[in-house]
Amino acid sequence: MGMDRPAKVLSRGDTSHPVKLACRNVWKVYGSRPGYYFDSRGYTIDPSALTERLRAEHHIPAVVDASFDILRGEIFVIMGLSGSGKSTLVRCLSRLIEPSAGQILLDGYDLLKVSNRELVELRRHAMGMVFQNFGLLPHLSVLDNVAFPLKIQGKPAGERLARAREMVALVGLEGRERALPHQLSGGQQQRVGIARSLAVGPELWYLDEPFSALDPLIRRQMQDEFLRLQQLLKKTIVFITHDITEAFRVADRLAIMREGRIIQIGRPAEIVLNPADEYVAHFTEDVPLIRVITAGDLVSPLSNGAPQGEKVAASTALEELVPRLAAGVSTFMVVGEQQQPVGALDATAALAVLARDRKRRLHA
Repeated sequence: MGMDRPAKVLSRGDTSHPVKLACRNVWKVYGSRPGYYFDSRGYTIDPSALTERLRAEHHIPAVVDASFDILRGEIFVIMGLSGSGKSTLVRCLSRLIEPSAGQILLDGYDLLKVSNRELVELRRHAMGMVFQNFGLLPHLSVLDNVAFPLKIQGKPAGERLARAREMVALVGLEGRERALPHQLSGGQQQRVGIARSLAVGPELWYLDEPFSALDPLIRRQMQDEFLRLQQLLKKTIVFITHDITEAFRVADRLAIMREGRIIQIGRPAEIVLNPADEYVAHFTEDVPLIRVITAGDLVSPLSNGAPQGEKVAASTALEELVPRLAAGVSTFMVVGEQQQPVGALDATAALAVLARDRKRRLHA
């Protein structure tokens, strides 16, 4: 693969295509000879059978036949318990570790076929990464930490410092530019890590358990900050977490993993209302429906004539509608981001979800 292909990716690829990153039948196997099992000429791999064989022959299938598309500008959360394979998968997606088989397509180009030199350029320009360990350079100030990736790129000092100041302001750390990492709180250190990863202007942003080392209150504040930044920047984000509350709070769509396999992919509402199996149902049973289900999830087509009812955004959680339902509002007109009517929400549909949520929690 020549340098012209990554260059096309770096110039933002085909922005008319909705898929930014595609994962096709990706495996990661640890053992003495993982490549032996993927010489599939003449037969089709049966994932379940191969997984059993790998374990029987003293190999570890850490990621099993993972396939999904990540849409441009969405937050795609991969979640599961410890050992489920989620962090291994995200490291495969960025090629921090090499997959054993499959394809990973960034703007249509297979990342598994690019050279090491090309991969370095992609990481420098097209990808941003934030991990649980903040990874700040202890001898550098906030400003110099944020500017460091631009220094690696060879940007002039004036340009990189100006960009670093812009990113520091974006994450709310104005006035702390000269502070050293040990002079910052955990939340502030993670803000520096976020600013540093954004400095190169990546379109694809990997976050692996970025807030799990923080105290609960600080974690909630960082989730708020993260969602605020996404509203401004519209990045394509792969977000890894084991915290189901965090996953359902930040995700546009999410994938639930177990023992290396993806069990279910969907929007938060789809997963809590229609779990794929008992594992997913048990995994999500403590998630309050009224915080996950939105007005847009329950919308019905508008009847003929002018839209009727009190106006609410499609993204409004049912929890926020409870006071208005209690006040006797019977119909809501649901509107999209541009305030255009997208449908109607009848109070009976909302009340049915509230009743289901109560029943669910009583039997949990």
